Amino acid sequence: MAKAKPVVKAAALDKTINASTDSLTKASSDAATAVTKKSAEAKKLTTEVKRHTKKKATLTKRNKTATAKLKKDTNTANKKAVAAVAKELKSTKSALDKARAGKAVISTELAALKSAAKRLTAYTKAIAAVDKILNKPAKKRRMKRTAK
Repeated sequence: MAKAKPVVKAAALDKTINASTDSLTKASSDAATAVTKKSAEAKKLTTEVKRHTKKKATLTKRNKTATAKLKKDTNTANKKAVAAVAKELKSTKSALDKARAGKAVISTELAALKSAAKRLTAYTKAIAAVDKILNKPAKKRRMKRTAK
């Protein structure tokens, strides 16, 4: 004979519902915090990418002029200038690539976090609205007056 599953008591069920709504509310606040932190991190990486891009453009122009000077007059000063600009340009490019890669990772994570936070907010609002409806006090019915 199969053992019958016990029926859930009302108190245990109420406790489970309260715990679930509390965990949903906590998850919603955690998601909001995570979105705020990741947004700040994404903003920082965006400014870093802009800075490195601008520096790369400047160094590319400087490299072009230094190379032109080197072609006109091949001396050690011009050779050193070209080498220094090339070295700085290489380090700037690597920093830019690193920042872009970090930004890509952060932006995908941020998009997923925003989506989850939006869902959590919607669920929380819906549950709050339903709770408000369910916890309304029952209306008292008035008796109809009889016509005289």
